[in-house]
Amino acid sequence: MQCRIGCAACCIAPSISTAIPGMPQGKPAGVPCVQLDENNACQLFAQAARPAVCLLFQANEECCGSSNDFALQYLNRLEIDSSP
Repeated sequence: MQCRIGCAACCIAPSISTAIPGMPQGKPAGVPCVQLDENNACQLFAQAARPAVCLLFQANEECCGSSNDFALQYLNRLEIDSSP
């Protein structure tokens, strides 16, 4: 599955515990990554500075569904279900 242009659910919903350029402490869940541009595209997508967790994420029908809203809700639930 290809990412939907402008979705960015995977750049908003999950927390990221490693440093991101512009977010040295990582990213809290539900906070848009500072590397998203005005079109919700990742400015680090093809760069070495992209966090490993971002590199490993692959869009798929289960988590991305058929809409941006579905993807955001699904990834939010995963984040909540995995919190201590």
